[in-house]
Amino acid sequence: MKEKIRRLVLAYSGGLDTSVILRWIKEYYGCEVIAFCADIGQAEELSGLEEKALRTGASKFCLEDLREEFAREFVFPMLRCGAVYEGYYLLGTSIARPVIAKRQVEVARREGADAVGHGATGKGNDQVRFELAFARLAPDLKVVAPWRHPDWRFQSRQDLIAYANERGIPVPVSPEKPYSTDRNLLHVSYEGGILEDPWREPDPAMFRMTVAPEDAPDEPEYVEVEYEAGDPVAINGKRMTPAELIAYANKIAGAHGVGRVDLVENRFVGIKSRGVYESPGVTLLMHAHRAVEQLTLDREELHLRDSLMTRYAELVYYGFWFAPEREALQALIDHMQRRVTGVARLKLYKGSVSIVGRKSSRSLYDPALASFDEAGGYRHSDADGFIRLNALRLRALSRLSSKP
Repeated sequence: MKEKIRRLVLAYSGGLDTSVILRWIKEYYGCEVIAFCADIGQAEELSGLEEKALRTGASKFCLEDLREEFAREFVFPMLRCGAVYEGYYLLGTSIARPVIAKRQVEVARREGADAVGHGATGKGNDQVRFELAFARLAPDLKVVAPWRHPDWRFQSRQDLIAYANERGIPVPVSPEKPYSTDRNLLHVSYEGGILEDPWREPDPAMFRMTVAPEDAPDEPEYVEVEYEAGDPVAINGKRMTPAELIAYANKIAGAHGVGRVDLVENRFVGIKSRGVYESPGVTLLMHAHRAVEQLTLDREELHLRDSLMTRYAELVYYGFWFAPEREALQALIDHMQRRVTGVARLKLYKGSVSIVGRKSSRSLYDPALASFDEAGGYRHSDADGFIRLNALRLRALSRLSSKP
C-alpha cells in the first residue's frame, strides 16, 4: 500500500537525479515538495536553482547559507581529531551530509512537513549518512529514498534523461563531464563514469581547485597558520571566520597544486569505489595542526588521539556523526586540544606541504632537555634501570627459546 505523504522536504541540488526525483515524488505521492538546498560552498553551482526547482514542480525553494556553521560546528571538530579515512580521504563529502540533514530536519519542522527525502543511490554511502542523521534527529518523519523504492523504474542515467525530456524538466546534461562531481567548501570529489577504471589517469583538465603540481610556481611559498585550542584562527597574521579561513587556505594551497588524492576506497555498504579528490585547504590545515600538536600535546595524549583517529574517521565516513560514540570521542579529544595553541610555519612547493617551523606559548618542548650538548637536568645513568626493566620480558623469552 502506498504510504501517505502530505508535504516533503527534499535535499535538492538541481542536478539530474534530484530534479527527476522531485517530479517523481510529486507525481507518485501526489504531495507537496519543498526543495531544500544547503549552501556549503558550492559556489557557482547554486546559480538559478530556485527557478529550476519551481519549474520542475516544487511548491517552494529554500536556500540556507550554512557555510559558517559547516566550518565551525562540523569541519573544525573533525580537524581537531586529525581524521583521515583509509590513509588518504579527508572526508569532504562525508562531513557535509550531517550538516545538510540537520538543517533539512529544521526546515521540515518549520514548514510542517511530515517527510524528508534524498537522492542518494542504493550503492553509495550518502543514503546511510542522511538516514542515520534523520533517525537521531527526527525519527517521526517519514523518509523517501527513491533509488531504493520498489516502484522506481529508472536504472541508468539515460533513463533519467528521457524522463526529464518527457516532462520538460530543465536539466542541462553535458557530455564533456562523463563522471559525477560533488563540491563544497572543503573539496571537489570526482567519481563514476570514466573514473571507474582504476588504471585510467584522471584528465588534467578535470580539476577545479588546484593547478597541476608541475604547473605550480617554481618558487616555494611560506605560510603561517595560527591555532587556538585546536582550531585555526589566522593565516599569515590575518584573523578570519572559520569559513573564510578555509576558503583562503584553499586559494593559497590550490595555487601550489596541494591536495590531490586518487584512491580506491571501501564504502560502508561493502563496495570498493575509485574516487578522486582535491582538498587543498584542508591538507594545509591538517599539516599545520599537526605541527602545533607536536609542541603542545603530551606523548601519551598524542598517541591516544592517533589510536582513536581511525575509529573517528570511520564514524564520520559511515554516517554516525550524531551517534553517542562519536560525541564521546569528540569530548575526549576536545579536552586534550585545549592546549593546542601556537603557530605553524609551512612551505608549499609543487604539490607538497612541508612543516618548517612551529612555536607555542604552551609548548612542552624544552631545548635544554632535548639538547645533545648539555644535560639540561637529565641524568644519563637513569637510563640504566629504565632499559633493564624494559628488557626483562625479552630476556625471559630468550631463556625459553634457548631450551632444547
